[in-house]
Amino acid sequence: MAVIYYSSTGTVFELAKAAATAAEKAGAEVRLRKVHELAPDEAVAANQGWTDHRAATQHIPVAALDDLEWADAILLGSPTRYGLPAAQLKQFIDTTGPLWAQGRLVNKICSSFTASGTAHGGQESTILAINNTFYHWGSIIVAPGYADPIQFQAGNPYGTSHVSQNGEIPPGRTELAAMDFQARRVVDIARRLRPQLPL
Repeated sequence: MAVIYYSSTGTVFELAKAAATAAEKAGAEVRLRKVHELAPDEAVAANQGWTDHRAATQHIPVAALDDLEWADAILLGSPTRYGLPAAQLKQFIDTTGPLWAQGRLVNKICSSFTASGTAHGGQESTILAINNTFYHWGSIIVAPGYADPIQFQAGNPYGTSHVSQNGEIPPGRTELAAMDFQARRVVDIARRLRPQLPL
């Protein structure tokens, strides 16, 4: 599984880490990758949380097309920007044309997750926007639905989401448990649909 995300101040990163840990526990080999930062250094420097997060995640490799081709399952995560994924994740998605043209993303097992600064901040539309990419790739979308009791607490059948109050509140027990379930579900469906996988 490739868990590929963008996070400015760390909220989506915490969800991505939870997803990677859950997938590994479920038996998957995992690549946790961040996408390239597009914001200018002065913008990052003007926000202490952004600066701190950049320093804390220097060890996370930057996503490459090889990570997508290598993976049998893919989780994409992004904060909400006006109900859409962040430009940083979108820019990475926009580089996948060569893989798409060769059919190398067909039948990948995919899912997505997000966080927003405010309640009703576009979480569902962000997940749906990310999922539009999967339709074009010919991938198989796995939503968490209400397939586990945690989903009745988390309340988002499209994918894990979190309200951070503009970065002030990190993901809590419910959100991390929902992310854990979503990642395990993706691994499980990948195993069922592609039984030859050594998961």
